[in-house]
Amino acid sequence: MTTQNDLHLKGNRLSSISRIPAFLLLFATQALAQPVVDTVRLTLPDAEQRFVQNNLQLLAQRYNITAAQALAVQAKLIDNPTISLDQNIIQQSIHRQEPDGAGQQNQVAFQVQQLFALAGRRRAAGKAAQQAAVVETFNLEDLVRNLRFQLRTTFYDVYFRQQTLRVYDTEIPQLQHTVDLYQSQYEKGNIALKEVIRLKAFLFTLQSERLGLITEQANGHADLHVLLRDSTRSAYQPVVDPNRVRDLSLNTYSETQLTDTAVARRADLLARRAEVQRQELNLRLQRAVATPDLAVGYSYDRLGSYINNYNSLTLGVAVPLFNRNQGNIQAAKAQISNAQAQAAQQQLVVRRDVHEAYQVALRQDDLYQHTSRDTTPFARLIDNIEQSYTKRLISVVEYLDFYEAYKNNVIQLNTLRANRMRAFEIINLSTGRTFFRAE
Repeated sequence: MTTQNDLHLKGNRLSSISRIPAFLLLFATQALAQPVVDTVRLTLPDAEQRFVQNNLQLLAQRYNITAAQALAVQAKLIDNPTISLDQNIIQQSIHRQEPDGAGQQNQVAFQVQQLFALAGRRRAAGKAAQQAAVVETFNLEDLVRNLRFQLRTTFYDVYFRQQTLRVYDTEIPQLQHTVDLYQSQYEKGNIALKEVIRLKAFLFTLQSERLGLITEQANGHADLHVLLRDSTRSAYQPVVDPNRVRDLSLNTYSETQLTDTAVARRADLLARRAEVQRQELNLRLQRAVATPDLAVGYSYDRLGSYINNYNSLTLGVAVPLFNRNQGNIQAAKAQISNAQAQAAQQQLVVRRDVHEAYQVALRQDDLYQHTSRDTTPFARLIDNIEQSYTKRLISVVEYLDFYEAYKNNVIQLNTLRANRMRAFEIINLSTGRTFFRAE
């Protein structure tokens, strides 16, 4: 007997179906029917190894470190000497009566000059450049930290999404068989049209939801291909040990331990601290620059001076009357204060990140531990439900409600597992160290 609620439910579902373009179902069916070119089993350790070796962003950052190290070498190099030559090109010889009776001679003069840095300027410049390379090294570690988090979370998202897709892969063929069976019975006049419509509507809903999951899965595979620099069209099949995922626990580490580790090891905070040291070394450099460099030279002039074959030693130094590099020194002091403030701010951010990540993981793990994760009873009942509906022992509403309940239970359970795994990975991200591993 059809109740008023049944009619209302059917009306809502038919209304929702009418708003979906008809070609979407055809596209979904064609997309889902396309064979996968290649499936590659991938473990997380293998993925991380390929990521470290092949990721282009990491390679680009390594070049920044190489460049900074090269600049540190350049900063320590001694200035090249300057040699100048003066040769008379118009009158090649000069006739000068000499006491010793010498005749015509060519005029030539040359000078050699070498610049010497005083007050340890070159050494200070080298240390400041070396510290800049240290900052770039920590920036690389921070990039690795963030990209590894993206890799690991994407890996687990793809894995748990595959588990959800298995539900649709089980339900859709079974429901399709039922729809075909009842369509033939309707054509024979044995059942009402409303029952067939309701079954087709639910089947279309399942196919649409599966298409959405496959689209998300394709995006996840694309992210993995970019992170691993994989130019093939293969699809990854993540390999995960469910027992290790289940056994993850926060009881091993306290929030204080995690916070202390983050403060000591997180790369972005270490980069800020290294920047403070770099600015302090820059201040030493600017103070050294305030001391003028000494230019030492030797000059020779054959005939252009008051005596022939004139030899002289030259000394040159800038007199610091107006420019004592006071502006750069003041700027360096301000940059130290700026770097110190940023380091203090980053330390607060690190502590907050660890606290929030730990609290979220606590809530996710508590929900996971207190949730029934056994879907076996649902799976065992599917065949019985099919037979009961075929024998008309249950109504179409009860039949579809069971499928809906089973599907929602598995989806929510896999979502809970994925969120819990992501919560543990956020702790790894916030601490800068992989405390929790399920591989």
